[in-house]
Amino acid sequence: MRTASISPGSRSGAAIAAAALLALTTGCGPGADGPAGGSPGPADGPTSYTAKDTDITAEPGERFAVTVDQNASTREYWYLVDPEPDSSVLVSRGREHASDSGDGAGAGGRLAFTFEAKGRGVTRFTLLHCTFTTCQGNTSELPPETTAPSDTPATEATPSQAPERITYTVTVD
Repeated sequence: MRTASISPGSRSGAAIAAAALLALTTGCGPGADGPAGGSPGPADGPTSYTAKDTDITAEPGERFAVTVDQNASTREYWYLVDPEPDSSVLVSRGREHASDSGDGAGAGGRLAFTFEAKGRGVTRFTLLHCTFTTCQGNTSELPPETTAPSDTPATEATPSQAPERITYTVTVD
């Protein structure tokens, strides 16, 4: 039995290497990460919006997430606050934090608030953004007792140091 030998400089070696590379890269396109150039499809998970996307349109049954930057090590937190969205139109499905560095200690990250569109209509929800100068006594799970500046802020409070409130309008068609 004769075996083929492939030397690094031979044409057959280059052809086999090219074929192996082609086989390895086949199917390595957008695939599981979603379609090229954009938003994930329904099978890939919820559509993602940023804090600036305050007008959202969804279809009944669709899930979407509003993702904000958050750094707990600097006492920066976001909360879904009252008034809650109309539950016949939109339901909160929780929140999930992802660390930028993967270790979670002292690193910033992103917090995604996930919602599910239930029925046709228009509703609103509000996210409250607290920093160490705008809210006292808050943690990632415990929002401040007031949405106004604290009675005992870390620095002298001015009206510009009130927590940021962003209201989102969701239309379900």
